[in-house]
Amino acid sequence: MSLFQYDFMIRALIGALIIGLAAPSLGIYLVQRKLSLIGDGIGHVALTGVGIGLLMHRSPVIAAVVVAIIGAVGIELLRERGRTSGDMALALLFYGGIAGGVMLVGLSDSSSAALTSYLFGALTTTQTADLITIGVLGGLVLITMLLLRPALFAVCQDEEYARVSGLPVRTLNLILAVTTAVTVTIAMRTVGLLLISALMVIPVAAAQQFTRGFRATMTAAMLFGLLAAGSGLFVAAGLDTAPGASVVVLAIAIFLVVSAAVAVRHALHRRRTPPAATEPEPQEVVLR
Repeated sequence: MSLFQYDFMIRALIGALIIGLAAPSLGIYLVQRKLSLIGDGIGHVALTGVGIGLLMHRSPVIAAVVVAIIGAVGIELLRERGRTSGDMALALLFYGGIAGGVMLVGLSDSSSAALTSYLFGALTTTQTADLITIGVLGGLVLITMLLLRPALFAVCQDEEYARVSGLPVRTLNLILAVTTAVTVTIAMRTVGLLLISALMVIPVAAAQQFTRGFRATMTAAMLFGLLAAGSGLFVAAGLDTAPGASVVVLAIAIFLVVSAAVAVRHALHRRRTPPAATEPEPQEVVLR
């Protein structure tokens, strides 16, 4: 019996593939800037938006998008001030976000199952309206990452050089922060707020094992994201496991397989390459 005779499985697959494609296209910039865990922090902040939406009986996704964007912009502005005061402020923002979210969800009429679905994903419960939101916002994220690739790459490599070159560094940083917030929140229904950071980073880490050049790494990471999202959904349906966790586990498996394959290739290459001949040391000539 085909799993895709059910409408909810088709919606789940489409939503997973969109996130699997968009998340690594953004994650490569975060990895380049050594901000691999920023998605996890914004996920904590977005949970407060979920709580506000549930408490006010409004769309939790829209509320989470608004709160996450505000939090992401605040994080970026704090980052510009330097690391000394920024780390403490970020910690307060992250932990305050998840604590506020849990408290607001508790005050609403929602059960703990609703909180779990946003934290770890509930892909098979994706409705048509959710899929439209994921498709539109995920498409915007993907298009933005591709169109602004040269400018964003320059900013991620060297902000000072980019600023001297005339690029709007602050605007580009804010665009990156906002798209990160959007990606985190639309992924609530797929891999969850606490797991989306893994889907941003792990495919990029796998691609970096064997690619050379930013464009090749980005392309390979997006393909790995698609593979992890699609295969993770099949594994979840077959083993009756949580879809979000299954997607992340498959992404880690891809990383391990790629790393092992690259290590074996390097070992075979070293074995086949003869050692370089060493030149004899020059003899000292003694004049008599």
